Amino acid sequence: MCPLSKRGGVRWYTRWNWTKGVPVSATDAQVRIALRERAKGRTQEQAAASANLRSRKTVAKYERQGELPSALRRPRTYRTREDPFAGDWPSVEAQLERAPELEAKTLFDWLCERAPGKYREGQLRTLQRRIRLWRAEHQAQLLTLPQQRRPGEALQTDGVKLDHLGVTIAGQPFPHLLVHSVLPYSNWEWGRVVQSESLLALRMGVQSALVRLGHVPAAHQTDNTTAATHRLGVAERGRAAGARGYNAEYLALCRHFGMAPRTIHLGNPNENGDIEAANGALQAALEQQLLLRGSREFASLGAYEQFVFGVMDKRNRLRRDRLAEELAAMPKLTAAPIPEYREYGVRVGEDGLIRVLAHTYSVPSGLKGKLVSVRAYEWELEVWFAGKRFARIERLTERNAHRVNYRHVIDSLLRKPGGFRGYRYREDLFPTAVFRRAWEWLCAHKSERQADLAYLRVLKLAASTLETAVERALADLLAGGEAWDDQTVAARVRPTPGPTPALRRGAVDLREYDRLLGAEGRDDAA
Repeated sequence: MCPLSKRGGVRWYTRWNWTKGVPVSATDAQVRIALRERAKGRTQEQAAASANLRSRKTVAKYERQGELPSALRRPRTYRTREDPFAGDWPSVEAQLERAPELEAKTLFDWLCERAPGKYREGQLRTLQRRIRLWRAEHQAQLLTLPQQRRPGEALQTDGVKLDHLGVTIAGQPFPHLLVHSVLPYSNWEWGRVVQSESLLALRMGVQSALVRLGHVPAAHQTDNTTAATHRLGVAERGRAAGARGYNAEYLALCRHFGMAPRTIHLGNPNENGDIEAANGALQAALEQQLLLRGSREFASLGAYEQFVFGVMDKRNRLRRDRLAEELAAMPKLTAAPIPEYREYGVRVGEDGLIRVLAHTYSVPSGLKGKLVSVRAYEWELEVWFAGKRFARIERLTERNAHRVNYRHVIDSLLRKPGGFRGYRYREDLFPTAVFRRAWEWLCAHKSERQADLAYLRVLKLAASTLETAVERALADLLAGGEAWDDQTVAARVRPTPGPTPALRRGAVDLREYDRLLGAEGRDDAA
C-alpha cells in the first residue's frame, strides 16, 4: 500500500511507482476528474480535493500542458545499473551466432565455469533478457501465413490417436485411432474409429465422411502417410531421393469419388494445419463429454462409435451456415460405396493356418488344403468357402502376430497329445489366465503326458460347452486346493441329472369329443 502522509490534519495517499522508485503525482482518472470539476467553474483547490490530488499545483500543471499523465511518460533510454555481462557479451554473442538454439541457462553455466565467482545465481534473469533482445534483433522467425480457404476446395484427412482418453470396451482397455476428416472452410468434421492408419482405415474414414456429407470436394489432402503414399527410388525419373508418390489403391479411391489427390510437402506439417488444429479441438471435446458422461466404459465398439458420432454432430450444428456455402460449391455424391474390406485368396495349410497381411490365423480344420476367400475388414476377418462364411476372426495389427483358436485344433491335439508341449502356438491355447494356471497346476501334480491329456480334455469341454462355465469351475478348484482332474471339471460343468419322474398315462375318453361336437351343432341350428 502507498505510504501515508499527513498534511493540514488530512491524511494523503502518495502513489508510488515501485518499478522506478519515484512518486507519481496523478493518474489519468484523477486528472480527468479535476479537469471536469474545473469545467464546472470550481477553483483549483476544489478540483484537487474532488480528485484526491495532493495540491492545486498538480491541477494547474495538467491544465497548462493539456495532456494526461500517460501521454507525458517517456521511455527510459539509460541504464540504472552497470551491465554485469558487458565484458563477456562478445563471447556470448559469438556462441549465439554459431548455435542460435543455445539456451540462456546453458550460456550462463558456461560463463560461470569460465570465471568462477564472477556471477551470482540471481543474474541469470538479466542474461535471459539480454539474449531475448538479441534474438529479436538478429534471429529471423518462421511466420504463420494465413491462407484463403475456398468453399468445397478440399477435404483434409488425418489419423489421431485417442488412447489417452482411457476408454474401455467391456472392461478391457481400448487402444484406437480416429480417421478424422475436415472441410477447412466450414470446419465440418467426421470420423471413424479404427485400429491402424492403413489404407483400409483411410478408405473407410473418407467414404464415411463423403456419404455423411452427400457431396464431393474437388480434392482430398493427406500427409505423407504410408496408407496413401510410398517412397520413390532415385531411379524414378524427375524425382529426387526421398520423394514420395501415391499408392495405386489410393489413386483408385480418389478416382472413384472424383477427387484430385493432394498431399503436403515433406517436412512441412504446417501445411496440414487445419486438420491438426481440428484434431486437438475434437480430442478436448471428447474428453469433456466423457467427463460429463461420468464413465469411460462402453458395452461395445458400436456403442462407443455412436458416442463419438454424437459429439461430432453437436459440433457440426454450429457450422451449418458455412457448410451450406460449401455444399453449394460441391457436386453431389453419385458414386456407389466401395466395400469396406479387401479380399484375398488364401490356401489353408496342412496345419489349418492361413497367413493374411503378415499375420497368422487358424481356421476350422475342415478347410485344410482348401483355397478360401478372406475378407479383411478394419476390425475383423471373414473366411469364406463355396459361398458360405466359415469363420469371423478378430483382426491383428502387430507385425507377425498370430491367433490360434483352440476350437480349431483341439481334436487334432487330442489325437496327437504329444505335440502339445512343443506346439509353436501353444500360448494361444490358454484362453485366459485361469486356464494357464490350471495347466501349471496339472504339470506340478501329474506326469507330463497325464497333465497334457487332462488339460486338452478340459479345452475340449470348453469348446463343446461354455468357456466361461469351465473357467469358473477351474477357478473354484484352484482356490479350493483339493486334487482334481478333467473328470472333476466335467462333473462340475455337466452335473449328473437327477432321476426322471414317473408320469402316469391317463385314459382318453372319446365321448368328450362327441359332446363338444354335439354342442357345436346345436349352436349352428340356433
